[in-house]
Amino acid sequence: MTRPHRSRPGAGSGGPPRRGGPRRSDAPPPSGIRGDGDELGSRLHGLDGASYGAYKGLAGRWQMDGFELEVRKVQADPFAPPSRLRVTVPAATAALPAELHRTRVRARALGGFLLRALRTALRGTPVTVDAGGQEVLDRSAIRIGGDGEEPGTVIVELGAPFPGHGRRIAGHAAARTLTDDLPSAVHAALTWERADQDAANEFVDTVEDAGALRDALRDNGLVAFVADGAVLPRASGVDDRRLRDGVPFASPESLRVTLPVPHRGEVTGMGVPEGVTLIVGGGYHGKSTLLRALETGVYDHVPGDGRELVVARPDAVSVRAEDERSVQRVDVRAFVSDLPSGKPTGDFSTESASGSTSQAASTIEALESGADVLLIDEDTSATNVMIRDARMRELIESEPLVPFVDRVRPLHRGRGVSTVLVMGGSGDYLDRADTVILLQDYRISDITGRAREIAGTAPESADTPFPDFGRRVFDPASVDPQVRGRRKVTARGRGRLTFGGEDIDLSAVSQLADPSQTTGVGLALAHLDLDGGTLAEALDRLDADVGHGGAAALAHGSLADFAVPRRHEIAAALNRLRPARVTGHRADGER
Repeated sequence: MTRPHRSRPGAGSGGPPRRGGPRRSDAPPPSGIRGDGDELGSRLHGLDGASYGAYKGLAGRWQMDGFELEVRKVQADPFAPPSRLRVTVPAATAALPAELHRTRVRARALGGFLLRALRTALRGTPVTVDAGGQEVLDRSAIRIGGDGEEPGTVIVELGAPFPGHGRRIAGHAAARTLTDDLPSAVHAALTWERADQDAANEFVDTVEDAGALRDALRDNGLVAFVADGAVLPRASGVDDRRLRDGVPFASPESLRVTLPVPHRGEVTGMGVPEGVTLIVGGGYHGKSTLLRALETGVYDHVPGDGRELVVARPDAVSVRAEDERSVQRVDVRAFVSDLPSGKPTGDFSTESASGSTSQAASTIEALESGADVLLIDEDTSATNVMIRDARMRELIESEPLVPFVDRVRPLHRGRGVSTVLVMGGSGDYLDRADTVILLQDYRISDITGRAREIAGTAPESADTPFPDFGRRVFDPASVDPQVRGRRKVTARGRGRLTFGGEDIDLSAVSQLADPSQTTGVGLALAHLDLDGGTLAEALDRLDADVGHGGAAALAHGSLADFAVPRRHEIAAALNRLRPARVTGHRADGER
């Protein structure tokens, strides 16, 4: 028996005052509106049992109770990716305080809060929203104003699998989702009257404080900051939330600094200074945990994460070995010279790099994309590109690899690039380090003085200049997202991206935060203007576009959820795109 449509009280274009929506009136609907919530519900009930393709007749805009629902794309069948919806809540209905979105940083933070609130309100329904994890990123899933909208208007993108019985429409279930569950969640999460206002203010203020700390790093001669009381260990390898009962961080007195922030007033913690910093200690004492916190310190985190006030410079880049990755015409002369094969290392390519050559290439690629801090863990590094002790130097005279230990000081002295290394198995870096910190039982101490006593004087080779390297120019036609005339950009989890007809393995690109950011990398690659300049110049242009237009600058009609990536992860994807073709080099420093 067909169940009659039963609208909740206030469904349709009107609604009770507690919902914040306008009451029903005799005024005609806005131009382009298909109907109200009651009409949408009736339409869905009437479609029950019809062929699944009839859902396509719902496409368009519907005036709901205090907000507009747009059915942007209807899935082809029940097994296809979910249909795409857009919800627009007018500024007057959302009633968000202007103070919470007056700057781009605060608007991003408020958007992150609203998305998470909406995800909670939608639990138990099939509707999904890309709210993200512990990082607060610029996401396509939400805009607060923009595109000609009144400031304070909230626009949210959603996914909704339209239900079916086989290939027949389940109209009653669809009506319940779109005219009952969705409106209830929208009003609960996206209107200030119903919001957890204290939590919203805390969320926005926390993100703004983190941004202020990050902005203060360079002026204070720091590459990173870890606040006292931060909790760095994670719940598990697959759960990025804070470890319950994790040891709170306490900075050593010699590295303790106090920095001002807008809302907490002042924050005290450990400042990681510019130069060469070693993190040492025994196994399982927290060295890699600290480095991982610095890797993710390029992003802001949600309140309660434990790393809310752990920040690193925006251009800090993690470098590691990556067996079997492709390398396209990278100038690795700084680390590799005189190969037995005679292959030129100033223009080095391989389809399957070794651990050492991949790490050498990744280091130069990071510098090429603008890294000013390198983050390196010995556990994920190739030993022979990191160190070569005195006995091996004496035994093997024809080694083509120049270890990083010989380059790390001139990299900072000559180019201003700092390095933070986790090192537990070699003392060769002690006489190159400006700062040495010890982790024991997740507690930290500054042992720089003791390390210098042990190390003695740095050898002469440590002060040789860091070699120049060529900046690559790519062929734009070789970076093509099209497959049979249609753009194909799809994230396969966080670590794999389908771009055109190619799969790009990004599993070793550790600073990608989530799959939506991987999708953003693909869209950014498709947007990247590689014509007539170096990769660095193309990345500069892309940064300018995103700085002006936000996430929308990368969409180009895509309805996929994505988060804006950093330039370094975009470059990393291009460097792993096997068809990408380098047409030449420009001298280091040449524009």
